[in-house]
Amino acid sequence: QIDKYLYAMRLSDETLLDVMARFRREMKNGLSRDFNPTAVVKMLPTFVRSIPDGSEKGDFIALDLGGSYFRILRVKVSHEKKQTVQMESEIYNTPEDIMHGSGTRLFDHVAECLGDFMEKQQIKDKKLPVGFTFSFPCRQSKLDEGILITWTKRFKASGVEGADVVRLLNKAIKKRGDYDADIMAVVNDTVGTMMTCGFDDQRCEVGLIIGTGTNACYMEEMRHIDLVEGDEGRMCINTEWGAFGDDGSLEDIRTEFDREIDRGSLNPGKQLFEKMVSGLYMGELVRLILVKMAKEGLLFEGRITPELLTKGKFETKHVSAIEKSKEGLNKAKEILTRLGVEPSHEDCIAVQHVCTIVSFRSANLVASTLGAILNQLRDNKGVGRLRTTVGVDGSLYKMHPQYARRLHKTTRRLVPDSEVRFLLSESGSGKGAAMVTAVAYRLSEQHRLIDETLAEFKLTHEQLLQVKKRMRAEMEAGLKKKTHETAKVKMLPTFVRSTPDGTENGDFLALDLGGTNFRVLLVKIRSGKRRTVEMHNKIYAIPIEVMQGTGEELFDHIVTCISDFLDYMGIKGARLPLGFTFSFPCKQTSLDAGILLNWTKGFKATDCEGEDVVYLLREGIKRREEFDLDVVAVVNDTVGTMMTCAYEDPNCEIGLIVGTGSNACYMEEMRNIEMVDGEQGRMCVNTEWGAFGDNGCLDDIRTIYDKAVDDYSLNAGKQRYEKMISGMYLGEIVRNILIDFTKRGFLFRGQISETLKTRHIFETKFLSQIERLALLQVRTILQQLGLNSTCDDSIIVKTVCGAVSRRAAQLCGAGMAAIVDKIRENRGLERLEITVVGHPSPTALLSFHSFSRIMHQTVKDLAPNCDVTFLLSEDGSGKGAALITAVGCRLREAEQ
Repeated sequence: QIDKYLYAMRLSDETLLDVMARFRREMKNGLSRDFNPTAVVKMLPTFVRSIPDGSEKGDFIALDLGGSYFRILRVKVSHEKKQTVQMESEIYNTPEDIMHGSGTRLFDHVAECLGDFMEKQQIKDKKLPVGFTFSFPCRQSKLDEGILITWTKRFKASGVEGADVVRLLNKAIKKRGDYDADIMAVVNDTVGTMMTCGFDDQRCEVGLIIGTGTNACYMEEMRHIDLVEGDEGRMCINTEWGAFGDDGSLEDIRTEFDREIDRGSLNPGKQLFEKMVSGLYMGELVRLILVKMAKEGLLFEGRITPELLTKGKFETKHVSAIEKSKEGLNKAKEILTRLGVEPSHEDCIAVQHVCTIVSFRSANLVASTLGAILNQLRDNKGVGRLRTTVGVDGSLYKMHPQYARRLHKTTRRLVPDSEVRFLLSESGSGKGAAMVTAVAYRLSEQHRLIDETLAEFKLTHEQLLQVKKRMRAEMEAGLKKKTHETAKVKMLPTFVRSTPDGTENGDFLALDLGGTNFRVLLVKIRSGKRRTVEMHNKIYAIPIEVMQGTGEELFDHIVTCISDFLDYMGIKGARLPLGFTFSFPCKQTSLDAGILLNWTKGFKATDCEGEDVVYLLREGIKRREEFDLDVVAVVNDTVGTMMTCAYEDPNCEIGLIVGTGSNACYMEEMRNIEMVDGEQGRMCVNTEWGAFGDNGCLDDIRTIYDKAVDDYSLNAGKQRYEKMISGMYLGEIVRNILIDFTKRGFLFRGQISETLKTRHIFETKFLSQIERLALLQVRTILQQLGLNSTCDDSIIVKTVCGAVSRRAAQLCGAGMAAIVDKIRENRGLERLEITVVGHPSPTALLSFHSFSRIMHQTVKDLAPNCDVTFLLSEDGSGKGAALITAVGCRLREAEQ
């Protein structure tokens, strides 16, 4: 008879699977940017990105506000042998008039209780981090803010909806002025529960509350959360599923009793799912059913008493008592007698049956919404079987004798392909709030220390002006006869006296030696109306044993390559003029003589330093006795790059290279070059600025990481400026910082992998990629390097790369500013318009967008009277060498 009467409350598995599908749709809407505003299930991001990893420690306070009482805990997490948690707590009452009064009064009450607690704990003088469990729907944009969307359950304090509860609480604490608290995290009770259980079981990724109210949270993939930036990692989502059905989607299963409950509630039309399942309403549902049955003469022989008609007289705890298997019927008799209805034995059995139907419906509905979450997790992971843990808390789940068992059973039936462990949260959500706070605290400490370290890489305008000033002073020293010998920035004359004027004509050979590859080019230059340059080239490898063998072997190898190229082009008979790009520091005494000062970049061939490389090349050609060439010019690669561009743009008077190494050249007035006779006209000077700072003048801005990189390099103490700005070394600086951060426990869980110990694994191209890419791709790069990184790790690595390359660009810009300002002053100009050309080799930092942008900006800031245009030369220095040769031939003919 009762079954027939309450058949609407008995839900078939088919119906439950349907509810599950509906809820899954609601979840999807809540997560999507387009549908969230109108979605009833709000799916709120909590900014909790991970469950505890076992490294949390410290002394914390947790506040827990949201149910029938208000609890404050002190949680001490320590690490002796293993992580242990010590907790002490106090329970405070929240009177009805405060729950329904003004927000100010409510938070004054909370602040007063907190003060009392701190007094008892004797910690009023300490500023402990606080985690605030606040069990109401809140919008968060960060961990330490919670804007209340709407009150639920029994709360209705005015002036709080739409406000940030952290601000309100801080205000109340400040107003008292007798203690200080640092609120680091607002946590929903579901999240607190998940974190509490996650502390004991790393697999816990769902939090579930079935008490006064009901709600759940779970770990969602960031890529599905439209409302938060970033696709990396996961974040806990507070579903706020109590509002499921508020848009009418559960009307087909709501009964007349559900509608009556809603009409008499504090928030009609809201939290409809919660009103069907949670503890605040269950007793009342049963009472309404009993009243109706009594009215129809189905119970108590039709007797109806004032008590039975009083709202709230039949409580959820009575439902729990009546459903106990042994003494349930006795309890029923006791409770009903107190309501004055003189029940018969049959009445007691009937009432027990009503209680069972109502509480079973609740467990079934929660199982179906939970099932939707479990399916989402399974699909996210792309696994056939999901193994996971659900952390549960709440008075109904804990106190009701049958509830938990029924919930587990239905859940397993609805999602058979999931292995679910239900873990009861022993200590409520307080410990979890402390864990969230501990994680937040650890991260904020870590950020502070990381920022402190990277602050050394942030150069102020003042510091950069100093660098510019010192570069200028070093350049002057290199140009002057009496200081040239001791100067570190060598300012080498190149004997290139003019840029091309367009009348150059003929066929020229060019050689380009400066790295592991060696190029031979044939360049056909045609003057006239349509100037053209046609190039043919071939690349040859230089084996390491040749790079580091004898000088004769090196030059014999070069001549063999030239011979091969002449055969390949079919031009062995002609005696062509040749330009030799030689990218090592050379002291030139004329255009066609260059004494090698010292090898760099891994070259070590013997019997070359102190010799004229043109002579060595001519000797090599003689030894071969196969062909003859007219070596007209030896050229540094920066000069070659400048000439290539100057052919197109007569304003181009500066060459810049920032690739494996770094250097610059520019057109200087002859009168300033004391090392070469003559006052007239200009000559290109190869600064060899990489050695700037070798006399210690940059020590005030060099960091411990720069010193480490220098100490371990092939040429310790040399090329210090180059080591702060060029490609060969930036990756090493980054690697040294990462090792330090890992040792300090900020990265890679404190594990220094073999990869990280390997020198030069961080190629410079990674730097530019890491700066540009999304975190997911950064993670992939790090994984290719054998560095297993989390989302947080990737963010830190990205920050480090940014700091190092930003500084490099600024330092490079400061050097460039010194050069352009010197040219402007040389010429006595108010404003200078000039073009700088860079060469984009694959490692060239100049081709990195951010590097160029920051460098340009720095030049602009430090040399405001110069309008500098930056160009990238595609053709490199080989074409430049041919042009210099052509200019050389032209000038030679003019002299004859």
